[in-house]
Amino acid sequence: MRQVIAQRLTQSIVTQPHFYCTVSADMTDLIAYRNQLKAAGAPYTVTDFIAQAVVLCLQEFPVVNSSTDGKNTRWHGHVNLGLAVSIEGGLVVPVIRNAEQLTLMEICTTAKQLADKARAGKLTPDEMSGGTFTISNMGMMNVENFHAIINTGEGAILAVASTMKQPVVRDDKIVIRQIMKMTISVDHRLIDGALGAQFVNAVKAKLEDLELWKRLT
Repeated sequence: MRQVIAQRLTQSIVTQPHFYCTVSADMTDLIAYRNQLKAAGAPYTVTDFIAQAVVLCLQEFPVVNSSTDGKNTRWHGHVNLGLAVSIEGGLVVPVIRNAEQLTLMEICTTAKQLADKARAGKLTPDEMSGGTFTISNMGMMNVENFHAIINTGEGAILAVASTMKQPVVRDDKIVIRQIMKMTISVDHRLIDGALGAQFVNAVKAKLEDLELWKRLT
């Protein structure tokens, strides 16, 4: 496993020029809403909301869902969303296929099933292939920020750090809010910095749009 990880990540970082862009999302309202849903028995995790926001944005920015070998660009007709899962001895990336066709609850259910299979060592090769975009969420690891390496064959990856209480300025007043940093790594051959910034800010805007989540749940 370590040999495969080393081979693929070295290939990516050497052949794909990485560009990084970080934004901070105010998760205060969404986390409060998710806690309400959880109290009512809904199984949603924060990752589920991030995944749904990413899927919506990939439909708005299809170039971020594409890939290139440096000569040709491949446009993907579906969003096959990879979710990095840490297991003993390494890392695997199960893929939620055709995620743009799924509801938030379906994304939640599929993500849990794949993560459980990953930790049990029961993922099939098909369930780990064909991804078009990946999310690496280290929110449970108490990290302020990190950069992820793009999976070979994809054009970008989103690194999600922990949500932390921080003093922020709102309406010219200092208040305590729950802030989560996200960093997108893009293949600069395919995606320019401005587009990467637009995409990650679109994800941020969706996560902060509580009315959107009320409609989707």
